[in-house]
Amino acid sequence: MKLLAFELATEACSVALWVDGEVHERFEIAPRRHAELALPWADAVLAEAGVARAQLDAIAVGRGPGAFTGVRLAIAIGQGIALALDRPILPVSTLAALAVGAVRADDHRDPRGADQVAGAAHRVLASIDARMGEIYVGAFSVHDGDAVLIGSEAVLAPDAVALPDADPGWLGAGTGFAAAEGALRTRLSAQLAAVDADALPRAGDVARLAARMWLRGEALAPERVEPAYLRNQVALTISEQKALRAEKDRG
Repeated sequence: MKLLAFELATEACSVALWVDGEVHERFEIAPRRHAELALPWADAVLAEAGVARAQLDAIAVGRGPGAFTGVRLAIAIGQGIALALDRPILPVSTLAALAVGAVRADDHRDPRGADQVAGAAHRVLASIDARMGEIYVGAFSVHDGDAVLIGSEAVLAPDAVALPDADPGWLGAGTGFAAAEGALRTRLSAQLAAVDADALPRAGDVARLAARMWLRGEALAPERVEPAYLRNQVALTISEQKALRAEKDRG
């Protein structure tokens, strides 16, 4: 299958193409340049792989949480392409993509590590700096390239975060671990085996997770995709916008 993926929820801009298990990706830390880079990079990865837009099976987007302008942009671009091609969308958690990327990086650093028991799942706490003294956070069990959320994603102050269990061996990933002078890392230090506070989500991992979602039949019609802002006051979701418009029309 062929998937075009966008991940724009942080200061990193990333676009990837999944072609039957092979990933072509563009990634750059490019604050405020996402709108400028995303579509040209999409054309570049398609050309690199020799794939026409009409050959795509679906579009994948990082649906947040993250910077609401970046999340909104990724969904808008994905919806535009999907509607033009009459293709579905696969919305992927930005935190799940971060968790999967953390495990890939950890395996690369130390393939003989203690967590590399055959068939073992990795436990990852993924976190993104949400500003205003808060972080986006989600705990995941990552196994064989797939990420299962433990509990729910949330936006919290670092001192309000608790891991699902007290056992050591968790991986920490994301800029939330650098926020508030590293408060989250300090608080959970006894349970964290390793932390990468510079890790950012990548479209390649959005594509990897989306490919699994496709096989599970989890693709959505473009108009059904909604952002995961977590902060309700920042922006209205698509369904809320529609409800508000309908209410105004009735009035």
